[in-house]
Amino acid sequence: MSTTINHSPNNDRLSMLEARQRDIWRIFKIMSEFVDGFDLLSRAAPAVSIFGSARMKPGSKYYELTRQVAFELAKTGYAIVSGGGGGLMEAANRGAKEAGGESIGLNIELPFEQKSNEYIDQDKLMTFQHFFVRKVMFVKYAQGFVVMPGGYGTVDEFSEAITLIQTKKTKKFPVILMGSSYWQKMLSWMRETAVAEGCISQDDLNIFNVCDEPAEAVQIIKDFGVRHGYVTNF
Repeated sequence: MSTTINHSPNNDRLSMLEARQRDIWRIFKIMSEFVDGFDLLSRAAPAVSIFGSARMKPGSKYYELTRQVAFELAKTGYAIVSGGGGGLMEAANRGAKEAGGESIGLNIELPFEQKSNEYIDQDKLMTFQHFFVRKVMFVKYAQGFVVMPGGYGTVDEFSEAITLIQTKKTKKFPVILMGSSYWQKMLSWMRETAVAEGCISQDDLNIFNVCDEPAEAVQIIKDFGVRHGYVTNF
């Protein structure tokens, strides 16, 4: 037995109107996330956003490196912003908490639950529905990005930051890749393929720094702050 589905212009028009209505309400949800995010971060100390894999465990090499760099930055007076989840995000918030600094988590709703970590200040946790709103929050008030080893999400945040700087859609701010051995092949591709093929310029490689020592990362961010002061990026 076959079933025939009848489409009528009236039903199609009704479906379109319902979809538009949902989109209008979605705009208000997006606006509310922007307002709440700006309110939270504008009241924090000058902040550094730290990114990294959610899959790396406490005690691992890069977990402890992330914890250390967050500790040193927080001790210097920077608020620490992470993606709010586990792994290296947890390490960033943990380092901030251990230094007595502000520990901010910008969590995200996912089909598989991303549980916020326990080291975020209770009044400084926000959970977003929209990735693009959350990404604006990471950049808007950041006095620096520290990019630890990670996967697609981490590379996405790094790429967006350097693209915004390259295209002058944001003011320049320090972007630091930590863990040179982890990023070595990506950096080789940039130099040997992307530059060689003319897809980026040699100067574009100067948009970010690569280092392995927390003290060096802190100094890069501090020196930039001394030269430029505290600024919002757009």
